[in-house]
Amino acid sequence: MMQKTLFDKIWEAHEVNQLDDGSSVFYIDQHYIHEVTSPQAFSGLRQRGVEVFRPKQTIATADHNVPTQNQHLPIKDPASAAQLLTLSQNCSEFGVSLFDLEHKWNGIVHVIGPELGLTQPGMTVVCGDSHTSTHGAFGAIAFGIGTSEVEMVLASQALMLNKPKSMKIEVKGDLNPGVSAKDLALYLISELGTDGGTGYFVEYCGSAIRKLSMESRMTLCNMSIEMGARGGLIQADEITFDYLKDLEFTPKGEEFDNMLERWRELKTDEGALFDISYSFDADHILPMITWGTNPGMAIPLNSTIPDPVRSDGSPHKEFLSAMNYMDLAGGESMLGKPIDYVFLGSCTNGRIEDLREFAKYVKGHKKADTVTVWIVPGSRKVMEQAISEGIEDALQLAGFELREPGCSACLAMNEDKIPPGKYCVSTSNRNFEGRQGPGSRTFLASPKTAALAAINGWIAV
Repeated sequence: MMQKTLFDKIWEAHEVNQLDDGSSVFYIDQHYIHEVTSPQAFSGLRQRGVEVFRPKQTIATADHNVPTQNQHLPIKDPASAAQLLTLSQNCSEFGVSLFDLEHKWNGIVHVIGPELGLTQPGMTVVCGDSHTSTHGAFGAIAFGIGTSEVEMVLASQALMLNKPKSMKIEVKGDLNPGVSAKDLALYLISELGTDGGTGYFVEYCGSAIRKLSMESRMTLCNMSIEMGARGGLIQADEITFDYLKDLEFTPKGEEFDNMLERWRELKTDEGALFDISYSFDADHILPMITWGTNPGMAIPLNSTIPDPVRSDGSPHKEFLSAMNYMDLAGGESMLGKPIDYVFLGSCTNGRIEDLREFAKYVKGHKKADTVTVWIVPGSRKVMEQAISEGIEDALQLAGFELREPGCSACLAMNEDKIPPGKYCVSTSNRNFEGRQGPGSRTFLASPKTAALAAINGWIAV
């Protein structure tokens, strides 16, 4: 019998039909939507006179375009207010469950799905958002889709897809002290490039991966898209099952035990072949930070920005362009670089584990007077947990404020924008030109590095 990868097994279980052109009709178990990429999809259904085929398998939340302060008040920005109103009206009309700003389960779509137990091993998960790859941490096939595909899933609970190729990334050994999943992700992207995963679905494995917490696994899978991959996944194990047990939408009692038996079978067979494989040693990985304008332009914190001139004497145009935008130079050290803003949050690092890590390093210190800091929990549940654990109190003593949940400064679609020319150490996932606001300059880093920058006023170790 042919040995199969975890990806192969889930794919085959959801492949409804193979078409003559090589594509497949592919069934979707869980569909997440938000206010930005769903309006046109609902309009398309309305124009065609089509209902949502299986509304119980779609969950909506407001996250991208929401304010992170005074959420109990009317939204000031007319465009944001219109988007949230439209989402509410569409969900009401088509019978889709919505976790709006007033709901106890509101938050960033890729935070609430896992924390509520809606995302489970062996599932297929989609959302009109590229970082849907986050959910692959549960041993699921999860990926982002476009608005026309959102409409397709709403109408049929299926998609027309071509199967991606498979990639294995093995990380052996133990991560060094102080090295997080965010550092691991930035290291892998810097090694493989922002197009290194194009056309592939990645399975992460190895002893270093198995030792990651569920929240760290989500951070790693979240960043898969930043190396061009269609998505990334990690085999479910006891860490996964312990995380899922007793969550709101996880099966209970005997049903949970039965699901466990099925979930434990979801693994790559010994000897299964991947289209391409990579192996890395965990002890080579150090705390990382980006210096340029894509996540692959990352270096260890204690090293210097690379030379923009190639070994043959020719200019590295991409590096030169990034240095010009960031106002940095080759050979310059990142340590000691003054910064203006710090952002802790996003679907990459806005979970309770990230807030705990940040609070651990700022406890007993004070926020630097020169730095504006936005601490934005990924969900209302995370915010409430931070309050109940005393994290909010510790942050306030250090001069910080815990805001309300939302995507915030990750993509600056809301009020939280980094001003032109200002530097921000950000725990989010993208550092493209203008990503956090027109003219903004972003250094991607871990919660620990963000915390140290927030209390020093510059990049520190």
